[in-house]
Amino acid sequence: MSDKVLTANRLSDGIAVWLDATGQWNERLQDALVARHAEAVSSLEAIGKRDFADNRVVDVAVIEVQEINGQLWPLRLRERIRAQGPTMPYAAGYGTADPAFIAV
Repeated sequence: MSDKVLTANRLSDGIAVWLDATGQWNERLQDALVARHAEAVSSLEAIGKRDFADNRVVDVAVIEVQEINGQLWPLRLRERIRAQGPTMPYAAGYGTADPAFIAV
């Protein structure tokens, strides 16, 4: 089984967020809680369903990541883009994605 993290979009502004070890949604993939076995993935899914039902986040998904040199890398291109930010100017305070991170 590959490592997995829980991601979503914050309901208030649509920004991509990841669930961290304290149960909070944050904007940094590198702070995400990593599930390494089926029971942990089930727990992430339950938290995602709860927070979606409570209108905290939308588009909740468990995604696959790999750890390379201590850094989490999503396996899918879509998730690498979400982790780095948009590929074009989006909103004040949010830069664009790093092409090197996306191209991995």
